[in-house]
Amino acid sequence: MSSLGKNPIGKSALLLVLHEPGELSEPDSGFLAEHRTWTFCRGRVGSMDAQKIVAAVETAAKRTGIVQEDVYRESHALYHAIIEALEGVTRGQLQIGDVLRTVGLRFAVVRGKPYENPDEGEWLAVALYGTIGAPVKGSEHEAVGLGINHV
Repeated sequence: MSSLGKNPIGKSALLLVLHEPGELSEPDSGFLAEHRTWTFCRGRVGSMDAQKIVAAVETAAKRTGIVQEDVYRESHALYHAIIEALEGVTRGQLQIGDVLRTVGLRFAVVRGKPYENPDEGEWLAVALYGTIGAPVKGSEHEAVGLGINHV
């Protein structure tokens, strides 16, 4: 069985999403410094519609080249990682607008080889962090979700 490297891909995605852009400098961010071959993107999305959240993360990952749009297995791996992360935010119930809930999220997508054995291949991690609650200012609370899938 292959063992994870010093800085697992999920931890890197979470650290990226929890820090505001500009808070981490490339030389000082050890979790990425050791994995210079990893690619990542970050963004924001707010919606009462889960489909819009999935679409925003997919669009960012495809536009930045983290996944190839015309390679089905890459889009498929990304989709499952997004859904897993979204289930964390919504506590396993992928309902948002249907039950009058809205989210305001930051997201990070990281791609790379987290295992010491390179034959384990590439993996994707999607981290979501932000707020969820009733669509009334001040009626929300923090939430986080993480999804990891092999490519």
